Amino acid sequence: MELKITKGEIDIRPSVAKPHPGFYHEVGEERFRKLVFDHYESIKSSDIAFLFPIFDDDDFAEAQKHAADFLIEISGGPDFFTQSRGEHQMVGRHAPFRIDEKAREVWLELYIPLLQELEKEGITTQYIESFWNYLNIFSMWVVNTKSE
Repeated sequence: MELKITKGEIDIRPSVAKPHPGFYHEVGEERFRKLVFDHYESIKSSDIAFLFPIFDDDDFAEAQKHAADFLIEISGGPDFFTQSRGEHQMVGRHAPFRIDEKAREVWLELYIPLLQELEKEGITTQYIESFWNYLNIFSMWVVNTKSE
């Protein structure tokens, strides 16, 4: 399985395909939430921790839940995010945070070992790659600050 990070640029928003729904159906809601929660846990000790509410356990848990709800919904699962937060509007929701290309790359890099673990667990490589491709391209949309 090859998970490469495509170089992005500020204000470049290429078209993006949602993950194959087989990804959600094979992973299941519980394991999907663990994937996102584990990703957030890895963020706590990363170079991008300052972008997240790591010192407020309640806010951090809420951010984890919103991220899991969004990714579950976008992957063909129940519409948890829409029910609790309304329309996606992810560019606007991330606008208050200074996200540059380096932060995006770190965020993506933290997903790689977690997705490799899913492959070891028997999740179809094609489905994992479709989820990765979504993350890789859509994450370009929230870059809003030029890298130094």
